[in-house]
Amino acid sequence: MKAKTSRTQGSRYYPKRYDLDPASRDAILDEGLVCQVAFQLEGQPMLIPTSYCREGNTLYLHGSVGSHFFMQMAKGIPVCVSVTLVDGLVLARSVFHHSMNYRSVVAFGKTRLVDSPEERWRAAELFTEHVMPGRWAEARHPNASELQKTMFIAVEIEEASVKFRAHGVADDPEDMHLGVWAGVLPLRLSPQAPEPDPEGQTGVPLPDYVRDYRR
Repeated sequence: MKAKTSRTQGSRYYPKRYDLDPASRDAILDEGLVCQVAFQLEGQPMLIPTSYCREGNTLYLHGSVGSHFFMQMAKGIPVCVSVTLVDGLVLARSVFHHSMNYRSVVAFGKTRLVDSPEERWRAAELFTEHVMPGRWAEARHPNASELQKTMFIAVEIEEASVKFRAHGVADDPEDMHLGVWAGVLPLRLSPQAPEPDPEGQTGVPLPDYVRDYRR
């Protein structure tokens, strides 16, 4: 990656909230499921949510070949990709000090159309395994027609900023006597009971990777 610029330098007000460890960046990206991609389209700022996956220093995005947004990104343009994980709601005694515990990545890079058959196939596998590890080995793989309808965009991360909050309430001393509950309400992405498709073959056992799914 390039050296940090003003786009990714930590704020002087909260320097301890920035994490410079590349492993922290990768861990957040690997846990997330949806990113926000910001770029310019015909001179106008655009922001689209989409799924993604990561391999090394490369992020992969995928969408329809008919997507106006993806056709623009296929030209090779600068983008900003952000991912945020919310870990908890911080409830203070005063409204002013309410906050959230979170982990976030803001990454900058240039898009590249993935056009080689080998990398397109690899991207399809990475997407599947990112969302549901173990699924690629069991489900039917995409055929030639399906791959023709899918566009893969690669973003080589040039620089990135990792920011987080992971502590409790920070009330003012004069508010500590107030009879208001204060603390942290942790939040987690928690899978619920799987709902089998009522159509098609019955009696297919639930895979372990679905039963034991965690994020």
